[in-house]
Amino acid sequence: MNGASKTHPTLADLESHDTFRRMTTPDYQTQPNIPAKQHKALTITGWVLTIILSLLLAFSATMKFVNPPELQKDWGEKLGYPAGALLPIAIAEAACVVLYLIPRTAILGAILVTGYLGGAIATHVRIGEPFILVVIIGMVVWLALFLREPRLRALIPIRRCASQAKSG
Repeated sequence: MNGASKTHPTLADLESHDTFRRMTTPDYQTQPNIPAKQHKALTITGWVLTIILSLLLAFSATMKFVNPPELQKDWGEKLGYPAGALLPIAIAEAACVVLYLIPRTAILGAILVTGYLGGAIATHVRIGEPFILVVIIGMVVWLALFLREPRLRALIPIRRCASQAKSG
């Protein structure tokens, strides 16, 4: 080559850099972009919305598990799904809700709930029914998580414009 040998940094070299330490620190609250303190009102509001949404989705999953005659009729005739699809969809819905309720897996749960609701939207579109309520539910899923989860707020910061920041 051209006589200069390239040396690769060792782990000790990397550990000495502040950026590396911040990237590998397991405690996310030591990171500068994530607030160490969560406003109590945000947390409470987020959890209230989370509980309401979770009860709604849990009720929906429970009805699929119970499988009353009215649901069987609508499931096959109106929605066009085979009867055998009811149980797997109920299990998927319940699993999404459980993951959404557990703080450690809440973001994964929100992603999965969003996918589940996407299927519900597709069904409503296919049969020609309004789907705006399902879209609103999906938006509230993320709003609730945003309010209760500082890690998500660090990823999606909402900033005031400069004129508001000076006056407020």
